[in-house]
Amino acid sequence: MSSAAGRAGRAGGLALALAIPLGLSCMRAGGRPPDPRQSAPVVDSVTVAMWRYDEAAGVRCGDAGPFRLDATAGPGTRVSYGRFGSAREFTRVIDSFVYAPDNPVFDPRAGLTVEAWVLAHAFGQYEDTPIAARWTQEGSQQSWLFGIVGGKARPPAARLASPGFHDALVVGGQSGQLVFAFQPEDASPPRAFASSQRLPLERWTHVAVSYDGQVVRFFIDGRLDAQYATLARIHASAAPLLVGNYFDTRRLTSFGGELRMQPGGDDNPYYAFEGMIDELRISNAARSEFPGTGAR
Repeated sequence: MSSAAGRAGRAGGLALALAIPLGLSCMRAGGRPPDPRQSAPVVDSVTVAMWRYDEAAGVRCGDAGPFRLDATAGPGTRVSYGRFGSAREFTRVIDSFVYAPDNPVFDPRAGLTVEAWVLAHAFGQYEDTPIAARWTQEGSQQSWLFGIVGGKARPPAARLASPGFHDALVVGGQSGQLVFAFQPEDASPPRAFASSQRLPLERWTHVAVSYDGQVVRFFIDGRLDAQYATLARIHASAAPLLVGNYFDTRRLTSFGGELRMQPGGDDNPYYAFEGMIDELRISNAARSEFPGTGAR
């Protein structure tokens, strides 16, 4: 087994890894020549959903996958130039999100892979900024969360104290590392893991996490970054899929024509992702290869 493949963490543990920069590129979308080795992922036999975010305008986000699980973007997002075609740009406001209702096909069976191309403008002020998650504060409605560790700021460094919803998920993670957490089926505490490398800011990067019931693996630009042995099945839940943010989705309303948060709650965007997400794909198998990411 190679040294990269041998970084195994204890079951239920979270990686205590050194932060290693991936690069110093500061180009925004479209700011560097395309890599001929890179291409958009394709829908295949284990694809559950694929949101390419190629819509020219509007809030509908069409699913290119077999189940046509179209999602709805909040008014705090906009269409922008993507890694391939267009992308969805997220901002630091509470109405910045993409929402897909719960569907039984989201529940992992043989395995799970969550992947996307991301360009982060910032790592977030609090515990993390989710890329995509099926996770709520109801214990019975938690499946998994994939995101980026934030700065974990507290007053006076932060104007407001975090609600601390994800404190236990990022204990050993450092700002800029990927984080993956899941709720085991046996109702034991959530298990959380972090990548060894940090993501660069202002550069398109392909990120992925896979789990086959035995090993969690992180991939950055198609290359294995870290892996952790942990035996469990991911809890099936009725949680919706929320992209680019985290809040109580029961506050969402479509009254007035747009899907947005109802007034009357805490509207501070503690967990809002700042940047762009493109080609978000969820698969019902643990992938180990990501063609088109430029990996050799």
